[in-house]
Amino acid sequence: MSNNNQAVVEIAQTAGKYTSSIVLQADNKYIDVKSILGLFTTLVNTKSYELHVHGPDADEAKAAVSAVFAKHGLDVKVVAE
Repeated sequence: MSNNNQAVVEIAQTAGKYTSSIVLQADNKYIDVKSILGLFTTLVNTKSYELHVHGPDADEAKAAVSAVFAKHGLDVKVVAE
């Protein structure tokens, strides 16, 4: 579980560096990746995620946030809008 905590904090901190909207779709829920609380409740129960990124720095944000997910062994699919 502590491993997840580290992932949550790192994902939220990374997302917070970007102005783009970064939303994680997990099951039928949409979570703002910049919300640590939202991430905590989601990363525990779900195994596959979709990342929706919109904004001026979307490409950089997608790459950075995806990298953090991968680093922690979380399976995330970036959705091209």
